[in-house]
Amino acid sequence: MRRSRLGRGAQLGRMALKIGGRYAARSPQLVFASVERRTELRHDLALRSAEDVAEALGSMKGALMKLGQMASYIYEDMPPTFRAAMTRLQQNAPPMTPELSAAVIREELGDEPERVFERWDPIAIAAASIGQVHRAITRDGRAVAVKVQYPGIAETITSDVRNVALLRRVTAAAFPGLDTRALIDELAERLGDEVDYVLEAHNQEIFAEHYDGHPFVHVPHVVPELSTRRVLTSELVSGHSFEEAQGWSQHERDLAGETIHRFVQRSLYKLHAFNGDPHPGNYAFHGAGRVTFFDFGLTKHFTDADLAPLVDAVRYLVFEHDGERFRASLERAGFLKPGAPVPTETVVDRFGHFYGTVLEDAPMTITPAYASAIVKKFFDAKGPLAPYSDVPRTYVVLQRINLGLYAVLGSLNARANWRRIGEEMWPFVQAPPSSPMGIAEREWERARGLLAHRA
Repeated sequence: MRRSRLGRGAQLGRMALKIGGRYAARSPQLVFASVERRTELRHDLALRSAEDVAEALGSMKGALMKLGQMASYIYEDMPPTFRAAMTRLQQNAPPMTPELSAAVIREELGDEPERVFERWDPIAIAAASIGQVHRAITRDGRAVAVKVQYPGIAETITSDVRNVALLRRVTAAAFPGLDTRALIDELAERLGDEVDYVLEAHNQEIFAEHYDGHPFVHVPHVVPELSTRRVLTSELVSGHSFEEAQGWSQHERDLAGETIHRFVQRSLYKLHAFNGDPHPGNYAFHGAGRVTFFDFGLTKHFTDADLAPLVDAVRYLVFEHDGERFRASLERAGFLKPGAPVPTETVVDRFGHFYGTVLEDAPMTITPAYASAIVKKFFDAKGPLAPYSDVPRTYVVLQRINLGLYAVLGSLNARANWRRIGEEMWPFVQAPPSSPMGIAEREWERARGLLAHRA
């Protein structure tokens, strides 16, 4: 894995030349081939190019691989061949060798993994952008998942976020036609947090404690004595992948979608925190709506003051239908410049699109097309509001959470009354449970004594 800015830029350049050369070599065949043969050749070229991009980003790790992960589930209009290849980056990127992961264990935990643990599987069960996961059994018999950070990953991330030209080239390929400046800025500001496993362990345990005993949300507890700056050990959880869950019945997918939606809403409005990297590789599905959530390396904590203008925006748009006060809430949050020379109707049309799932008190199916339209609205740099709108630093991670949520629910074609679920969580409503899952969650709240904190 190359670490320097120059070396990583050169590696990406070689990949582009390889793909371009392949197309150039096939050009004569495309010109003289029959229609059927031309279609076959183009499909073969697209498939081989997608494989090259996925392999290159997977081997480079860090920020570049993370962009590929995000593209795989956020950008619905990506060609199917590229989307399928990028999806592998969610969990099945090229891992480091067993010798390298063992070396990290030695440096961080003081001995060979076979002596630190009762049993150690040298073959990784998942490989992501920052580290890979191994199964192990602790000396006291607990089954655990051990996340081992790639050596040198901190340096590669530093190189990537400083190489704006490199990131722009990758994002142009990953999100064609979209303005990705906000995405690049977020990576540059936030990605460094993810290489600090001490911070991640702290954040994960906050979520694990809050959701302890929850009827359908599970966050694995951390094993602190086996966790360090570059090793994070948690209880081992097995389950079905997102790809497998997509093949379940629509009823099962609806339950999974409701759980994911409730996890986002509850984490924001009750816990005031959320993981800013909500890609499908960070979920394990168990059926009947039960979902385990992993990876809390990029956790954003929100204050009451942070959430206040967003809560007001929901109140004024969804309940009071007051466009002027909705606009004022967006200005207070920093999404819209005060006094922008655009009609309030335009503001409501542009920003109201992001509240489409809760405008009506009725069940709604979130489709891939709807999720893709939300992404396009977010990245739109040509509309009348573009010169006057921004994503404030406080809310960059929140917007990424929302985009990820829509993308995941769209991939499930999840259906629910999202308005009613929101009303259970919004602090100015706090409505009674609206579904069997809501009833189960309320009983859990009562047993945990959490209802005492309700207004």
